[in-house]
Amino acid sequence: MSNTVIKVENLSKQYRLGQVGTGTIRDDLSRFWAKVLGKEDPTMKIGATNTLTSQQLNEKQSNYVWALKDINFSVEQGEVLGIIGKNGAGKSTLLKILSKVTTPTSGNIKVKGRIASLLEVGTGFHPELSGRENVFLNGAILGMTKTEIRSKFDEIVDFAGVERYIDTPVKRYSSGMYVRLAFAVAAHLEPEILIVDEVLAVGDTEFQKKAIGKMQDISSGQGRTVLFVSHNMTAVKNLCKAGILLKNGCIEFNEQINTVVDYYLSDETTKGIVNNYWDFGNAPGLDKIRIKSAYIQYEGEILTVNTPYDIVTEFWCLEEGFPVNVSMHLFDIGGTCVFNLSTDNIPLKKGLHLAIFHIPAFLMNDGVYFVSNMFVSDSKSYFLHEHAHSFEVVEKRETSNWHGKWIGSVRPTFIPAILVKID
Repeated sequence: MSNTVIKVENLSKQYRLGQVGTGTIRDDLSRFWAKVLGKEDPTMKIGATNTLTSQQLNEKQSNYVWALKDINFSVEQGEVLGIIGKNGAGKSTLLKILSKVTTPTSGNIKVKGRIASLLEVGTGFHPELSGRENVFLNGAILGMTKTEIRSKFDEIVDFAGVERYIDTPVKRYSSGMYVRLAFAVAAHLEPEILIVDEVLAVGDTEFQKKAIGKMQDISSGQGRTVLFVSHNMTAVKNLCKAGILLKNGCIEFNEQINTVVDYYLSDETTKGIVNNYWDFGNAPGLDKIRIKSAYIQYEGEILTVNTPYDIVTEFWCLEEGFPVNVSMHLFDIGGTCVFNLSTDNIPLKKGLHLAIFHIPAFLMNDGVYFVSNMFVSDSKSYFLHEHAHSFEVVEKRETSNWHGKWIGSVRPTFIPAILVKID
């Protein structure tokens, strides 16, 4: 027997831009008769690619857009599938179709088991009902008996951390409380398939960790399936094993999650060395600090793992004696801060200054990195220059018995590693 619990075949969803309906009686009748005769909807032939800009729509002069087009994939029992992509790529539309919130224009979906969805804040909750009543309402929608729901009720309330407010109408909940209870209900009422959209971003860090841990337990410990959409690439990598990248309503990449995320982030970023320079008139900064340049400085043609280099920020101090230190934050391609380094906090003279951070050879692993600089004064952040510049460290192995990808962002091979026989 197959372990496939979701199978999507040639799934497409088309929307009309502007008012509901085709706009003319002739087109409405054309669509009606096509449906009666079992023919293809004539408006499906003129849809444009899903894009947030109007340029392509103007070129094709189409009022129809494909939010999804020819989507094909399958999900196995116990698998955690991450779905990523830019805003407007079709992620939420896909989840709404799988959750039966809306119907597809064409294509087939085969689902084995009950689905619990958490698509947006307040999904499935009635604002006038209390938290307790909404728990039982959601359980009933999932086809569970009162006895089954009661057996899970205390666990749900404890996980959500809203015991004091459980008999209060949920319209008085904060968005964070809403999400905590909604996720707890969806995760504990034992659906075979759990669908979670970006709503976890509303919760605090502690709850996000609890939620991700619960989803891991659901998939690995209980053999249930999870579909997870997020813009937090670290969370996606930690939770998911496989991934789908959507772009303009189509699947662009379907592979192991690390491969998909790296492809997505690489596609969003220019690889290589990206140094930035500004004139005073358009320099980023505030009234006391302006950035002149942010760049990488090294010797040679290529920046490799064996190359020492300097991360440099050149800036104007516009106030005599302004006390400041520069804190350099180095991020990997997944958005995780690898480390941060800071200069001393000293009163600066008015004029041009350099902040130089020396990175020794054999410290960083190969990959793409981003630099953000925080200017701190009197123990407070004065100005944060995000994504100041980026660079790529290239692999170079002269002698190694390992030919695969080194794991991690750092590769401090200068640290002694000794293997000795003790017996």
